[in-house]
Amino acid sequence: MTKAKIGILSLGCPRNLVDSENILGRLKFKGYPIVDIEKADIAIVNTCAFIEEAKIESIDAMLDLISLKEKGDLKKIIVYGCLSQRYKEVLKKEMPQVDAFVGRIAINHDLKRFNLSPKHYAYLKICEGCINHCSYCIIPKIKSKFTSLDTRTILKKIAELDRDRVSEVNIIGQDITGYAIDFYGSPKLPELIREIVKSSKNIHWLRLLYLYPSRLNDDLLKLIRDEPRICKYIDLPLQHINDRILKLMNRQTSKRDILNLIYKIKKTIPDVALRTSLIVGFPSENDRQYQELLDFIKEARFERLGVFIYSREEGTRAYNFKNQIPKKIKIERFNEIMSVQQKICEELNKKFLGKVIEVLIDERSDDCYLGRTEYDAPEVDGQVFVKSKSKLKPGDFVKVEIKDTLEYDLVGEVK
Repeated sequence: MTKAKIGILSLGCPRNLVDSENILGRLKFKGYPIVDIEKADIAIVNTCAFIEEAKIESIDAMLDLISLKEKGDLKKIIVYGCLSQRYKEVLKKEMPQVDAFVGRIAINHDLKRFNLSPKHYAYLKICEGCINHCSYCIIPKIKSKFTSLDTRTILKKIAELDRDRVSEVNIIGQDITGYAIDFYGSPKLPELIREIVKSSKNIHWLRLLYLYPSRLNDDLLKLIRDEPRICKYIDLPLQHINDRILKLMNRQTSKRDILNLIYKIKKTIPDVALRTSLIVGFPSENDRQYQELLDFIKEARFERLGVFIYSREEGTRAYNFKNQIPKKIKIERFNEIMSVQQKICEELNKKFLGKVIEVLIDERSDDCYLGRTEYDAPEVDGQVFVKSKSKLKPGDFVKVEIKDTLEYDLVGEVK
């Protein structure tokens, strides 16, 4: 009997992508053909519900699939993930055309993986959930208690990626600096990374994503500095700089702590690229506090920066905070910060002009190749437009002389 063809639409962050890869890996092992979603008999959508925009995107995707099912182009729809976990009963009532709603997925639910990212890089999720309980964030309620994947399983996954000669592995989780705190009562990320480095030989880049500021200790910083295969790239979500706002956010840090940490990072790893994420329009953020944030951005000069417009999420403490900021003001603040950061990135990129740097090739594009430096994470950061007389393929590492710089990207030629 021929089994139904299955396609998946994975929304949201790379953590969701890992879940989607594991879902498909298990289904493929059971003999189901995996196809593009437009060719599928059964459509799976793995949803996100972190902020309002993500919820809207998830609902729109579900409505599109329902439309296809009503036309007879789909037999079944299965909804996974955060939106399903958060609003399952409401969705069942509002969307009876969906055949099943499945909530959160255990981090150790499967070892099989169906690759959804390009073959030369992968995401490896080492923990699920969060221990920080920020007042604006719904993740702890959606994901339940913080759970780490055991070291043995992680190393087994690393061995498979190493065997497949994956060029870059991105270590991810809501907060990887909390790794193993549920096992031992204290975090053990540096110990895990040392095991990963020792047990692999073909993985050329290891990238650590989402490092919570208060647990970024000296041991981890020195490991990043001293191990050549760890990208000199620190993703440090700070969210704000004003002390009152940080306290309202329940970030368990202060402006002084943040400034001292940035100084320590740059002193320990002089060639580091710092990425941060910030929130504008948090309840009661006044003009003075926003200006303090803007001044901080100008002074810190982050190599990479992302900004979220505060999303008021029911079930969070901040939902009931007074003095919610009008949407118009939030958008104005967002636009101003992005404009300032664009100029900072353009200025910082000029330091690469004339230098020869290592670039990982991602794909061919028209008359050149697209690649990334170790200072650029997949999909969220800048690119290098690479000219080459010889043929290159995704996963290749090449030395590139930088000939020109753009706002976020670099242009160069293979040496």
